[in-house]
Amino acid sequence: MATGFIMHRSDFCMAGMFRDLFLFRQNSMLRILALAVIASMALFEAARQTGLLLYPFPLFGSPSLANLVGGLIFGIGMVLAGGCVAGILYKMGAGSLLSAIAFAGLIAGSTVYAEIHPWWGEFARATTIFKGKVTIPQIMGIDPASVIVAVLAVALFLFHRWFREGKWARRSRAEGYLQPWKAALLLALIGLCSALIIGMPLGITTAYAKMGAYLENAFFPAHTAGLAYFQAIPLDYISPVGNTHLVGGPGWRFDAIAAVQFPLVSGIVAGGTLSALLLGEFKIYFRIPVRQCLSAFAGGTIMGMASRMAPACNIWHLLGGLPILAGQSVLFLSGLFAGAWLGSRILVKWVVRC
Repeated sequence: MATGFIMHRSDFCMAGMFRDLFLFRQNSMLRILALAVIASMALFEAARQTGLLLYPFPLFGSPSLANLVGGLIFGIGMVLAGGCVAGILYKMGAGSLLSAIAFAGLIAGSTVYAEIHPWWGEFARATTIFKGKVTIPQIMGIDPASVIVAVLAVALFLFHRWFREGKWARRSRAEGYLQPWKAALLLALIGLCSALIIGMPLGITTAYAKMGAYLENAFFPAHTAGLAYFQAIPLDYISPVGNTHLVGGPGWRFDAIAAVQFPLVSGIVAGGTLSALLLGEFKIYFRIPVRQCLSAFAGGTIMGMASRMAPACNIWHLLGGLPILAGQSVLFLSGLFAGAWLGSRILVKWVVRC
């Protein structure tokens, strides 16, 4: 709930960060994203040095071309949907019908991916590089601390420069507005708590696949049972707190992923609702152009499928993998920039100006 509340109060939306760069040439919110990444990097490394953190995080693997392509497709969907996988949740909680439509698309896209999983899995394995290596320091064969310290030094220099230029604070007269730089630091702390308690950074998109699996299994149980993706169990490790054995996958069973991600999804929605109610801003608008509704659903569907292809979403990669310099996340970010640019072109040509 805290995540949704913070994101709503600060208007923290990664889709807007990338979209505004290409549509309006504004990069102020990308500085906020950089702060969130660097703060997470410092916190994760401090926890690793004390032996409190699993390194690398579970579910991260060797980089593959699938991460780049998945990031590109995800970027397109993110812009068309009008929000990322988390932004859609808190906006939906605040009464956004478009976000609710995009949410339905996320579930649909995550479900459709199961049909192409065998083929895409072969592509991912065939294009994997640096097998057995997860992070850039591992690929380079050096201590992660040396790379992290160098990155932090450059970042701190830039952050100090931006502070002197007054580029951190955003002007806003909105009641209850939370400065985005504060939100970035708070989200980094929440990410650290997640990593310390369950051994993984924040992630929510497997929950969308599970929701789709529940629905498909209710109507087509035989077909669902025959899909290899819904039978997979990618999560299998011992959590750092309590030495609990966590096992889970995208199938319709209630498992560790459901126990972790379902409360997070509902909490982000509830946080957005609570924030909007306290501000007196909760309102559902039904008069929405059909073109925007179609864009939201199509974008959500594309993003849902891409989150399985990448695999995972922007929250997982940018606030979880990038801070530990995971190769998968670096490729995902590269694809995300290209996808957001392409999505912005599509948005302007087919959705906004038509």
